[in-house]
Amino acid sequence: MLPAMVRAPFSGALGERLQAEISQPAWEAWLTHQTMLINENRLSPVDPKTRAYLKEQLMAFFYGEGAEAVAGFTQPKTSPET
Repeated sequence: MLPAMVRAPFSGALGERLQAEISQPAWEAWLTHQTMLINENRLSPVDPKTRAYLKEQLMAFFYGEGAEAVAGFTQPKTSPET
């Protein structure tokens, strides 16, 4: 079993739901993806449209078909273990 989040990521029912259902490693994966979305799309987190978009992406990431891929991002190749 993966470790749970220590506290809700934000206030309200959605924060409580995420804390109850999402592990800390999964939350950290979302934060990494969210950061890439913000940086690569040059979004401003204080813009209400950006906040709505990020909430939509968060819901898709955890409860839908997955968040949008980051434009121009390619997964780094890992070297095979020897």
